[in-house]
Amino acid sequence: MDKVTFITDGACSGNPGPGGWCVIINKNNLTEEFFGGEVLTTNNKMELTAVIKGFENLKKQSDVLVKTDSTYVINGITQWLPNWKAKGWLNSSKKPVANKELWISLETHVKKHNVKWQWVKGHSGDSENERADELARKGIEELSNSI
Repeated sequence: MDKVTFITDGACSGNPGPGGWCVIINKNNLTEEFFGGEVLTTNNKMELTAVIKGFENLKKQSDVLVKTDSTYVINGITQWLPNWKAKGWLNSSKKPVANKELWISLETHVKKHNVKWQWVKGHSGDSENERADELARKGIEELSNSI
């Protein structure tokens, strides 16, 4: 089974506002970088999108290490999701879970792979996280230039 690492980040200029996402995929000593943006979004949507885009680039079942600075993504997929589903997609405040469609997509992808999650402190000098942040911001910049 392939061993794959995703380094992910999401960014938003205003929240909501224009946003960008990035996933850097390391597999078999090869690195690929993917990034993009959305006109009106939130930081949390971009964090989720980054991870989902990583999984969308996998062709077969893999051992995946996801390195992210998003506790929202890690806690959501490892802790909160079962409770949300059991409560009919309501959060602890009894309000609809934000980004439900993205959580469903992420869960579908995660079930196909052996996934481990690693939190990385953002903006702390971790070179991989800094590169992902740079590309997520480039997603916003390129989006702004195309409008």
